[in-house]
Amino acid sequence: MAKTVVQIEHASVRYNLALQKNRGLRDYMRALSHRELLFQEFMALKDVNLTVKQGESWGFVGKNGSGKSTLLKLITGILRPYQGTVAVDGSVAPLLELGAGFDPALTGRENIMMNGLILGMSEKSIRSRFDEIVSFAEIEPFLDVPIKNYSSGMKSRLGFAVATCARADILIADEVLATGDKAFQAKCETRMQSLLENGTTLLFVSHSIAAVQRLCNKALWLDQGNTRMMGDAAGVLAAYDQYMDTKSKS
Repeated sequence: MAKTVVQIEHASVRYNLALQKNRGLRDYMRALSHRELLFQEFMALKDVNLTVKQGESWGFVGKNGSGKSTLLKLITGILRPYQGTVAVDGSVAPLLELGAGFDPALTGRENIMMNGLILGMSEKSIRSRFDEIVSFAEIEPFLDVPIKNYSSGMKSRLGFAVATCARADILIADEVLATGDKAFQAKCETRMQSLLENGTTLLFVSHSIAAVQRLCNKALWLDQGNTRMMGDAAGVLAAYDQYMDTKSKS
């Protein structure tokens, strides 16, 4: 039996939203010192339960603001639950915003080394896969150029190449296939398919039902922070697609 790599029990995430707009830092500090700041409680996730087994591929679907990205941030440890528990067993490669961890003043070469180390790779491992990373990202002519001079597409390609070469136990991808041109999207999908075939667990957020169908065997549908439906991808995606079709016609 495959081991459990992610166990979420009764997890909720709460944000405090400011009810008033302050004109600047001075107004904010004055309101804070006088205890005049007013907030509204917003529950981004509400009592979510999820069990992910090693080697499974999960697609998280739902409208904007449904809690998909918040759930991924819980699993990566960026957020902590307001209530409930989150347990992760294994190394994690998060693709929440491609290229977000790069230092713009450093070159592509330097950022590959730095980003790989941040993702838990050894220096030896990074060097052994360096040519593979550069080739996948297609940045050979710009390898020694500062990242600040890269286009958004170049940074995205490089971020994906480094993260997926880390060979983590769990790959977490948030709208990766919405970034870059079609050729890059196809390369990303092929790389993720290869990782799945080699036992990597995938947690994938996308607005593309077709991409989730191709990559995932399980799905979770979130609606305003609540679990609307969970189970085999085919059934969940069919119900979600019908729901969205009905909403678009109403």
